Formats: sequence, structure tokens, C-alpha cells
Amino acid sequence: MSGITFEALEKYGALSESVSGWRKELRLVSRNNREPRYDLREWSPGDAKASRGISFSLEEARILKDILSALELPESEPDGEGEGVKL
Repeated sequence: MSGITFEALEKYGALSESVSGWRKELRLVSRNNREPRYDLREWSPGDAKASRGISFSLEEARILKDILSALELPESEPDGEGEGVKL
């Protein structure tokens, strides 16, 4: 992330952690002193590096929350590679 400054204003929680210590987290992040956005990506131990991820505006985060709230997830992982949850 060279040339990009970021400030994690809020850390909401981790979804997972790899054996190497990278954590997939939801955060509120301001990049280059811009308006903060909800941010989902992996962070290295100590937050020195970040993977590619996705950022959401407040409105997009609200829509995603509504979608996830309405989603009925299976009790276990789906069988098969790449099947995922059917829409």
C-alpha cells in the first residue's frame, strides 16, 4: 500500500485468521484523509500490510446488512467446490 496513508478509526471484528497471522477484518478506515468507509480485507500482523479488499459507503453497508440479515445460511458448508449459497 505504498503511497497510500490509512487510519483505522474503528475495528469491528475479525472474520478469520490464517496460520501466518493475517486477519480478515471489518473496519472503518480513512484513506488519504478522505471520508471514512467500511472496509473488509486481510491485514498482516501489526497492520503493516493489507490485501486487496472491498470498501463500502454507509449506504452500501446498510444495504449489505439488510441482505445478510435476510439470508438463510445452511448449518454447514455447502458440498462441492464453488457452489456457494444459491440466490
